[in-house]
Amino acid sequence: MRQRFTARAVVVGDRGGTVLPDAVLDVTDGLIEWVGPAAEAPPAGDADVVALPGVLTPGLVNSHSHAPMVLFRGQGEGLPLDRWLREVMWPREARLTPDDIEVAMTAASAEMLAGGVTTSVEMYFHPERIAAAVTATGARAVVATPLLPLPGMPPVAEQLDAAVALAAGAPGDGAVEYGIGPHAAYTVPLPVLADAAWAAREHGLLLHLHVAETATEGDDLLAAHGLSVPALLASYDVLGGRVLAAHCVHLGDGDLELWQEYDVAVAHCPASNAKLASGVAPVRPMLDRGIRVGLGTDGPASNDSLDLFADLRLAAGMARLRERSSTALTAAEAFWLATGGAADAIGRPDLGQLAVGRRADLVHVDTRDLGFEPVGDPADVLAHLVWSGAGRHVRDVWVGGRPVMHDGASTTVDVEALRADVAARAARLAGA
Repeated sequence: MRQRFTARAVVVGDRGGTVLPDAVLDVTDGLIEWVGPAAEAPPAGDADVVALPGVLTPGLVNSHSHAPMVLFRGQGEGLPLDRWLREVMWPREARLTPDDIEVAMTAASAEMLAGGVTTSVEMYFHPERIAAAVTATGARAVVATPLLPLPGMPPVAEQLDAAVALAAGAPGDGAVEYGIGPHAAYTVPLPVLADAAWAAREHGLLLHLHVAETATEGDDLLAAHGLSVPALLASYDVLGGRVLAAHCVHLGDGDLELWQEYDVAVAHCPASNAKLASGVAPVRPMLDRGIRVGLGTDGPASNDSLDLFADLRLAAGMARLRERSSTALTAAEAFWLATGGAADAIGRPDLGQLAVGRRADLVHVDTRDLGFEPVGDPADVLAHLVWSGAGRHVRDVWVGGRPVMHDGASTTVDVEALRADVAARAARLAGA
């Protein structure tokens, strides 16, 4: 199948912020075959031509999410992280059923697609039901099977064995990939973390965990071992391979040096960090050290939105405030953190940019809006996407060339029925 897309502009999603005005993008069998100015395009031949009035961007990549937590959106407002988990989240999660998770993930996936997010990294229970949900919506996911010692769950060592077995049976079509998701060093025994890291390296899997989200979460480990959490992870041979650390708000220079040495990637979640008053991550120092960084929403119970456009705007603003510099994170870099940078952070070079050979995950942003004018220079398109854009401006989405959103509506699932289903299940889980 051959498709040709024409657009007011194509935003490539690279770090330099390349914008191609009046552009053409050709797709063959779900892969990008050609992209460039319309004046230089090869003959269209027998391709189906899709003429778009707005801007074409890569599908956004959400590098850290617990999307089924749409069931708990808005719950525990105003609580710090430790109380929010103990008093609100974990009691409700103990009542979850596999059906709850699949319905919630289906709804969340449809919501993300509506906002231009075509791939998300998920860490949540019943990963096979998460995979079924994104298969239904047509999205992509990297599902990090969680390891967490909670009542009613198998021992974490058994959870690890199950995670490795699940990953071994995953299809290789790029739609669903499984990884390993030990929650954090303060919840998962360090020897199990080491075993999980070894298994991830052995099988080429993503190892995804929370690190230094709050200022005090590592205090007990520091008292017991005399090491920061990153140093402790290094001492237990957890680092190396495809490691993606979420949050990384409270890292010192020595910790950043370890991240650089072991090529640890970071999932930066500015909205969640702000809502829970966790702090502001040192994004500029990370980037200056060559640390790979991708943008994430975190769960919709701690953001509470799955609109990654809102997060990229917040990421740019918070980085500038932290460094007291209006150039601390440019609009081009902010958009790259949600596209090419995020794909690099999760180890998926087939995603995140509109470049030849990559998967045709495409987003049409309707720029017939006052928020996208004026455009005196191609760079203005990126500035408007970051500072004026929102998920509501997304009109159409394709994943691997397949339409999954058309004119603002899902082509794959009944969103209204999902909304009612999520509301009823959330009420039950809250004890209402």
